Order: sequence, then C-alpha cells, then structure tokens
Amino acid sequence: MMMRYWMIPALAALMLSAPVATAERIFIAGDSTAANYGADRYPQMGWGMALACNLDGSVAVENRAMGGRSTKSFIAEGRFDAIAKDIAAGDTLLIQFGHNDANQAKEERYTPLPDFRVNLLRFISMAREKGAQAVLLTPVARRSFKEDGSINDSFGSYAEVTRAVARETATPLIDLGYDSRVYVHGLGPEPAKAYFLHYSKEQAQAAGYTRWPDGIADDTHFSEMGARAMASLVAGRLKELNLPVSAHVTPRPAANPPTLGGPTCP
Repeated sequence: MMMRYWMIPALAALMLSAPVATAERIFIAGDSTAANYGADRYPQMGWGMALACNLDGSVAVENRAMGGRSTKSFIAEGRFDAIAKDIAAGDTLLIQFGHNDANQAKEERYTPLPDFRVNLLRFISMAREKGAQAVLLTPVARRSFKEDGSINDSFGSYAEVTRAVARETATPLIDLGYDSRVYVHGLGPEPAKAYFLHYSKEQAQAAGYTRWPDGIADDTHFSEMGARAMASLVAGRLKELNLPVSAHVTPRPAANPPTLGGPTCP
C-alpha cells in the first residue's frame, strides 16, 4: 500500500528518493527511561536494554538513548549527528523524547513545544534521507497517581505534538505514553512501585543497593521489572505496525515480567 507523506516538500522529496527498507538494526534516540545502564546501576534499567529480548537474533539494537537528554540537548551534544553518521538503509529509528524537553528548570534541556515539533521533524527527515524507517514514540508514563486513583498524563502536551507530527508526516507512531499509563494504572499505586525505583532504606540495604543508603523513591526511572514491561509494550506495538522490522519481533508478555539481575534474555 502506498503511504501518503506530508506536505513539507523536502520530506516528500526525501521519501521519493529513499531506498526500500529491509530490517537490519533498531536505533533508539531518547532519554534515561530508555537508556542503557551498567551492572553497577542495577536494578535501574531503561526499556531499551530489554527490547532485544523481544527480537530474533537477526536484528541488533543500537541504543543511543542517554539520561537527561531532550531533543534540544541530544542534538546540541552531537548525538543526533552520530546517529546520522551510523544509520543506514533498512535500519529503524525509534524516537522517544518529552520528559526532559518539558523541564523548564533546566535551560539546556527545555524545549518549547514549537521547537520540539521542529526537532522531531529533523529526526524524521534524517532517517528518511538515510533510507531508514523513523518511528515516533510518545513519552513513557511516570508513576504519578491522582487522589482518586487515576493516573496523571505527565507529558500530555509533548505527547500531543508527537501524535500530530506522526499524523502530518505519515510516520508510524507507538503511543507508549498512553499504553504505559493504562498499564501502570492497572497495576495500582502500590504494586506499581515494584516497576520503578522504590526501595525503603531497609530494602536497599538488604539487597546491597549501596547507591541508596537511605532508600529511594523515584517515580520516573524503571527497575528491571518496569524496563521489561515497557519493552514488551514497545515491541507489541512495533509488531502491529507491519514494518520490515516487525517480522523479527516476538513480543514477550508485559504481565509479570521476570527479574534476572540484568538485561539477560530469559
């Protein structure tokens, strides 16, 4: 089926000239919720660390997500250019930002919504120019519940811009913000703590998590369980998109994900 591309002549021209893609590698451009962490940071994991467990052995994951980065700082630090240098025809680029773009307290990160839109377009344009497949992701949910037990949409404005850009450019979208909110809401406020970095002082000491001598209550970053669950949500939607890479995706169930002490695949 022929896809209709948007309205910006440059993007249309890029698509017309792009080679036909076949599944090769999955690149991830994003923030700390997707990033890789070393063994010394366990149990903190980004969902990008667990994505490979939902793929067959023919597709590698190039996880370029980095903690604290917004579209603005990711581009300013040369991380965008590094992906542009390495990505090639047949690759897939997953683009998930919004957490740090929304942080008005940090000038180096904060990205007003119009600039956020322009930056997303830049990612899409680069991928298409290289013959790669761009996929937009809305920002993953935080463990943030209202008094009535419903869950907050912490990054709604940035998610809406992401959805709008996806529509305007006919770019495939994984609405991870929505899916993860439904998932975390279904867990409930207390059970959801196991999917984020929530450890009392006693729990941290018993588990040997010396980084948190007084415990930790982090509603943004994922434990191994959370990372595996979010990776399964991403993989499930990636499978449904029927892209070249989709044939190599076998989503693991998001319910009751295992904890194996790191990113090893079960």
